[in-house]
Amino acid sequence: MKNIRNFCIIAHIDHGKSTLADRLLQTTGTISDRDMQAQALDDMDLERERGITIKSHAIQMNYKFEGEDYVLNLIDTPGHVDFSYEVSRSIAACEGALLIVDAAQGIEAQTISNLYLALEHDLEIIPVLNKMDLPGAMPEEVSDQIVELIGCKLEDIIPASGKTGLGVDKILEAVIRRIPAPKGDPNAPLQAMIFDSVFNSFRGVIAYYRIMNGTLNKGERVKFFNTGLAYNADEIGILKMDLVPKKTVSAGDVGYIISGIKKANEIKVGDTITTVANPCSESIQGFEDVKPMVFAGIYPVDTEDYEELRYSMEKLQLNDSSLVFEPESSMALGFGFRCGFLGMLHLEIIQERLEREFNMTVITTVPNVSYYAYTRKNPDKLMLVNNPSDLPDPGILEKIEEPYIKAQIITKSEYTGAIMTLCIEKRGELRNQVYLTQDRVELTFEMPLAEIVFDFYDRLKTVSKGYASFDYFQIGYRQSDLIKMDVLLNAEQVDALSALVHRSNAFSLGKRICIKLKELIPRQQFEIPIQAAIGAKVIARETIKALRKDVTAKCYGGDITRKRKLLEKQKEGKKRMRQVGRVEVPQEAFLAVLKLND
Repeated sequence: MKNIRNFCIIAHIDHGKSTLADRLLQTTGTISDRDMQAQALDDMDLERERGITIKSHAIQMNYKFEGEDYVLNLIDTPGHVDFSYEVSRSIAACEGALLIVDAAQGIEAQTISNLYLALEHDLEIIPVLNKMDLPGAMPEEVSDQIVELIGCKLEDIIPASGKTGLGVDKILEAVIRRIPAPKGDPNAPLQAMIFDSVFNSFRGVIAYYRIMNGTLNKGERVKFFNTGLAYNADEIGILKMDLVPKKTVSAGDVGYIISGIKKANEIKVGDTITTVANPCSESIQGFEDVKPMVFAGIYPVDTEDYEELRYSMEKLQLNDSSLVFEPESSMALGFGFRCGFLGMLHLEIIQERLEREFNMTVITTVPNVSYYAYTRKNPDKLMLVNNPSDLPDPGILEKIEEPYIKAQIITKSEYTGAIMTLCIEKRGELRNQVYLTQDRVELTFEMPLAEIVFDFYDRLKTVSKGYASFDYFQIGYRQSDLIKMDVLLNAEQVDALSALVHRSNAFSLGKRICIKLKELIPRQQFEIPIQAAIGAKVIARETIKALRKDVTAKCYGGDITRKRKLLEKQKEGKKRMRQVGRVEVPQEAFLAVLKLND
């Protein structure tokens, strides 16, 4: 066990984690040069196309150092703020972390938040200065930032380049010398923490775990602590580029188990595995459930595909335990699901994976966050509102509380003014402003989560020319002057377009939604009024004119009363048509609300 090292790679998005992991795999001979490809650990097409890591990946490497054989278990983690739960899972299974900082960009917001996660778990931090081969690299300046941030010595920082392979052997040496070997008793009762699971259509659920204490043997009867269900360990082993079966896996190891589980809800990430014969007394602590931040409805385009969509979502949930969903129905869209996501990127990726992996075409409604509502009848009892249409009537509503976040933005000082303007427009309050170096500043804002859900990230990148990095965490709920805005088409409410908005933004938002819908909804044989309303009060209106047939074309000459008679007849017909006519809302209209600023 003294020759095992468990470590993960943490960094801001696009600082070269996956490229460096590729070099580590090549240097240790885990993957042959013939099989090598960029982002070797990322197995989704989507990850390669976007150049991001969506799921963390575990792999075991063997390395000979000073005449001894070492086993190195590496977990490559995502960098985007939406996937910080993946990072927390990986950190819980390790004793050390490589903190990677881009030599051209310096320390960014996600670097800091991931570092704090690692320090909470008492991990040994090895700072690595990556992308040293770039012409824009600033090694001295960025090294000073790292020393200031983690308080290490200047010589502890390893200069490296994932592209050229510079410094990779130094990193492996530091992993062996600095990261402590795992502690644990191989003879104690089995205690293994599940940190990930994937679904295989032939073998069922494959769970990945890290053994803290005890030994697991093939064929043994195992039990999952939280669900209380027992299974046979049909196959156990370790994780290389492929699964490698073993007879026993012992304390300190990272491995996999296949036990014929077919249902998603029978396995929980963060659960503890133990044996039925000699169970451990308590589960492993320190693992938290994922809290979804953004909610949206996902509906099948064809209502007949509802059951198929449910099946696809359950499969997806196995590969991505942060996806939360429950059934709901809508007047406009029929039956579907209310889903919880970690952020907008997560929502995009789930939607794309449903289309690619399961051939499901879906409609996504306007995303929103969850609120607390209090009624006048019992003002102490709070109601959780995930969907604006569930909000109690304004007559009985006492108050609404919305989630607030603390946002940290690190940027070049020349963009400070533009970023402050954007945050204040989004109801943010400036809490702190710190100059990290002469031209890099860290801004801390407190702002409502609902305001950053839509287009905040894109606009932040635009106003800072891509130089601002952003990270946030929730700080609780606060009372706000929120009102429910409904959208009416032809006097019928479209529940999928309802939104909770701040009173000060309601009029301008209502006007913009009406104008956008007027562009997108096709013209009908009758006139369609589009209205934005708060309760019974209409605050904005646009009208889609009817397609008209020229009924007076056949009247040439003669009395005016003949023409008038025909026009009156047409008017009656249009009126009747408007009463029975239904307006079909195209898919683009639901998504257009997100891009109102374009």
